[in-house]
Amino acid sequence: MPLILTEEQTMLQEAADGFLNDNAPIAHFRALRDSHDADGVSRDLWRAFGEMGFAGVIIPEAHGGLGLGAVEAGVIAESLGRTLTPSPFMGSAILSAKVLTDGGSEAQQTWLPKIAAGEAILALAVDEGAKHAPSRINARAERAGNGFKLNGAKGFVLDGHVADALIVAAKADEGTTLFLVDPKAAGVEIERTIMVDGHNAARITLSDVAVDADAVIGEVGGGEALLDAALTLGRACAASSLTGAGDQAFKVTLEYLRTRKQFGKLIGEFQALQHRAAHLFTELELSRAAALGALQAIDAGRDDAALAASIAKAKAGRVAELAVQEAVQMHGGVGMTDEFDVGLFMKRVRVLNELLGDAGFHAERLAQAQGF
Repeated sequence: MPLILTEEQTMLQEAADGFLNDNAPIAHFRALRDSHDADGVSRDLWRAFGEMGFAGVIIPEAHGGLGLGAVEAGVIAESLGRTLTPSPFMGSAILSAKVLTDGGSEAQQTWLPKIAAGEAILALAVDEGAKHAPSRINARAERAGNGFKLNGAKGFVLDGHVADALIVAAKADEGTTLFLVDPKAAGVEIERTIMVDGHNAARITLSDVAVDADAVIGEVGGGEALLDAALTLGRACAASSLTGAGDQAFKVTLEYLRTRKQFGKLIGEFQALQHRAAHLFTELELSRAAALGALQAIDAGRDDAALAASIAKAKAGRVAELAVQEAVQMHGGVGMTDEFDVGLFMKRVRVLNELLGDAGFHAERLAQAQGF
């Protein structure tokens, strides 16, 4: 399949870019950050996401969504990377919506239409340590009466502090199981953690949290497959966001090269900087192709989709890091000041690199797949 967007996907890209540039530019992020907003996200903006159809991009039409695919989700994720917009899109519209769509539980009827309309925020709670490690879940789910009691702690839960519902991964006797948990339930403690890039996550502690059997998403012990599919989609979309952030930092830098003068010449005329810019351009194109290839593999249901997503995440992470480093260096000392946006992109890329596994995590996955 050609690594280019279709006409309809290009139209979606233009719509997403236009909407975010008009309604949630970098100034929107700065306003939330500088005002010390209690939520760190705009509910009004999230409802507008629903009105535009962005929040329900992968949600089936039967549940109020657009019923589109992974490529379309990646298109929106890339646009979010360009504007640094704090949004529940990844946690709600991608990770949680994918789990609920595949899980086939009654929770679909309740939550998918609300996510699609931008009326609800959901959060997926998986990781427990400093690094992404979905295979090492220690949270326990022990049978109690007609349900379960949950115990454990989760970290790096995207927008968990404002979530209307949590999807928690825990170990039952039968294996990994996903539970829908009310964040206001007895025994649930949530602490907001503002990340280095100004975006939001939360730490969640579960102490004898009682849930009934209906809280199980899918089947008891069947959570691993649901989790793998959601994380694969999330990684490919994170690669798109990394590409968007890196590409926007590159564009800002190109504009600076065209206007900044030194020694009586535009610095963009210096051959050394031209070579570095040309190299970065080619790397960004490779990153975009890797992300799009992974998204297409997911839509096609290919067996290697998970590995393609790992390749895309690792490649996009390294390229975006190169892009923001070059941006700061080419701006000189001012690149480290808050007045210039390139420093904000550097921080965002750092967080996105850790989200759902850094380059080292995915390189190890690929090595294991090859038998090394």
